[in-house]
Amino acid sequence: MTAPYQAPTLLFNSHLETIYPALLRSVRGIQYERERITTPDHDFLDLDWLKQGSKKLVIISHGLEGSTDRAYIKGMAKIFFANGFDILAWNYRGCSGEVNKKIRFYHSGATDDLAYVILHSESLGYSEINLIGFSLGGNLTLKYAGEQGDAISSKVNKIVTFSVPLNLRSCCEKISAPSNWMYSQRFLKSLKKKVADKSKLLPELDAQDLPNIKTLLQFDDTYTAPLHGFKNAIDYYTKCSAISFVSSIQRPTLIVNALNDPFLSTECYPTEFTNHPYLTFEYPKRGGHVGFALFNKNGLYWSELRALDFIQSTL
Repeated sequence: MTAPYQAPTLLFNSHLETIYPALLRSVRGIQYERERITTPDHDFLDLDWLKQGSKKLVIISHGLEGSTDRAYIKGMAKIFFANGFDILAWNYRGCSGEVNKKIRFYHSGATDDLAYVILHSESLGYSEINLIGFSLGGNLTLKYAGEQGDAISSKVNKIVTFSVPLNLRSCCEKISAPSNWMYSQRFLKSLKKKVADKSKLLPELDAQDLPNIKTLLQFDDTYTAPLHGFKNAIDYYTKCSAISFVSSIQRPTLIVNALNDPFLSTECYPTEFTNHPYLTFEYPKRGGHVGFALFNKNGLYWSELRALDFIQSTL
C-alpha cells in the first residue's frame, strides 16, 4: 500500500504544489510512436504509444488544454511502461499541435471520443485495459465509465483519476475566483487562440466575440455549449459533471482529490459513496492540482506510485 502523500517542504502551499510540477518537472526517456485514427465523423485523433508487446494496456487522458507532452502524462506513462504495460496517451481534438477538421472541439463530457479510443485499443488484442485520467480527463473517464455501467467492456479492468472537477459548474466558479486569476487567464488565452486559429480554416466558426470574453464561463457559453449541442454553459456543466455518473460505475475505481486543490469546489469531495462496491475516494490534505510531487532519486511522483499500486493490487 502506498504511504500517504507528504508534500516536500519547499512546496509549502497549494499554488507551489500546482505550479512546480506543471512548469519545472522534466520526464526523460519517453519516445512515443504516434498513430492517427479517423473518427466516425471523419475527424482525427492523434494517439501516442509506448509498446513492448504487452497484453496489458493503460490509456491516459490529459487535462484542460493539455496534451501527451505534459510531464504528468509522461511520468504516468513511464512508471507503467517500466512495469510491463503498453501505454496509449491520447490527445483530444485540437490538442496534438494541429487544428482538427470539424467545427467541434473537445470538452469535459465528450465520451464518444474516449469510447472510440477504447474500441480501437480492443481491436488490437489487449486482454486488459486500464483507464487513468487527470482533471478534465478524470471527469471524462468517470463519466464514460458511469454511462457504460454494467455494459462496459469486459476488457476494462480498473480506473484511476486525479484532481477531478466532479462538479463542473462550481469548479468553474472556483477557478474564476480572484485567487486563481493566473490559472483561468492562462486557460482562457489558450482556448481563445484555438478558436481564432480554427476560424481561419472554418469560416462558419465565428470568432468575433473573442475579445469580449473575459471568463471561462463566458467562453463555455459562447463556444463550448453551442458547438457541442448544449443550451448554454450551465446546461453543459449540468449534463457533463461526473458526479452525476459515478454511482453507476461497475469497475474498481480510485478518485484522488487533494483537499488543498485550488481548482476544486467542496462538491468535489463527496461522502455519500462510502459503501459503493467499486468506488474508492481519497482526499489527501496536500497535493495541489495535478501535483503530488516527490523529490526522490527515481523521479517518480506520488500519484504515479498510487496509481500503479491500485491497478496492480488484487481486490
